[in-house]
Amino acid sequence: MSDLFDRVLSSQQGLEQLLAKIPGFKGYSERKNRRAADKLLRETVANRYEEQWQRISAIQRDLISEGGLLFVDDLEGAAVKLRQFIDRIRTATYGYAGFFDAIKVKEEELAAIYQYDLNLMTLADDVARAIDNVEAALGTEGLKTAIRSLTKTAQDCVDAFEKRADVIKEMSTESKQQ
Repeated sequence: MSDLFDRVLSSQQGLEQLLAKIPGFKGYSERKNRRAADKLLRETVANRYEEQWQRISAIQRDLISEGGLLFVDDLEGAAVKLRQFIDRIRTATYGYAGFFDAIKVKEEELAAIYQYDLNLMTLADDVARAIDNVEAALGTEGLKTAIRSLTKTAQDCVDAFEKRADVIKEMSTESKQQ
């Protein structure tokens, strides 16, 4: 188990970038805290996206009150994708403790997981910018395009989470074969 911690410590580049974005996050440093760290990470990521989802809901309310019903359904597509992503993060199985205790994690695999985690945090900024564009386009001909861009960005979030899950599943499958 100590070689896993050595791997974690040696793959700090992606981890340091991730930790810099999460106030109070202690990391994956102690075996007994891995589940808590993963839970904190997921809650932090989900909360950042929840804020963005609430912004979309506010825009929808504004559209309804201003007679922009034509665009409410389009915007709902982005909201549904973002909600799907948030729900997947919140309901995914927590913890690296049991999972990583059972397998030998290669340094590059651990670094890949950290990179996916960092990507999830970075995508929250992309979603915020896409929502900013929708807000800026309200009442203009560019609204439909801005909503389409937001919907694509929301789908990118779902896809990124699926890729992360695939990496973990692949690691588990390889571990069982060894």
